[in-house]
Amino acid sequence: MNTILLVDDEARMLKLLELYLNPGGYSIIKVNNGYEAIQSVKKKPVDLVLLDIMMPELSGWETCERIRSFSDVPIIMLTARDTKEDVVKGLNAGADDYITKPFDEEELLARVNAQLRRKNNEFASAQNHQLTRGDFTLDSSSYTFRHKEQQISLTMKEFKLLESLMKNPERVYTRDQLLVMVWDANATTEARTVDSHIRNLRDKLKRADFPIEGHLTTVWGIGYQWKI
Repeated sequence: MNTILLVDDEARMLKLLELYLNPGGYSIIKVNNGYEAIQSVKKKPVDLVLLDIMMPELSGWETCERIRSFSDVPIIMLTARDTKEDVVKGLNAGADDYITKPFDEEELLARVNAQLRRKNNEFASAQNHQLTRGDFTLDSSSYTFRHKEQQISLTMKEFKLLESLMKNPERVYTRDQLLVMVWDANATTEARTVDSHIRNLRDKLKRADFPIEGHLTTVWGIGYQWKI
């Protein structure tokens, strides 16, 4: 049974989150501040943290940074703030994903399940440094991408783009989010740089006869995703 730590200073929100997650059969731990969250993760291993940003004393950003200093547990931040700056700040603090309030039960469960799948897949492949999605495999020890018996070498940016998308299949990433994850968040890189790299990556994979149509997809007006 997966254990999820809920962190929010509002008792009403903790109850709502627990109500949404109960059908998934998770073991739930609830705390109402960042300090208790840090101690909870240190004392008892958890599989995922749902962390509110706007908390007194220790914010969600600070809490995330402190947890990330000693644990790689998946962290989903809960926020009513969805500006680019806030998203960048959350990702830089070490968050794996974020959900903007208000959200519904289906969205919450989908995000939680996606992070738990990623965690389980990474654990299963940790010994050989591989990330596998169907017939496609990324190998971080050699920076190669494989489809069945076909293999191709990737540049660092190509590898990081595929890794970012494949770690959370079906999730749509905006160009700005990919800039943060693949390029230096402080660099003055324009969003169209992502388009150029994706286009070059697609061309490279197509020339190698990799069947990426329907997998590395464009979501018009938003960004990109890896579809299973």
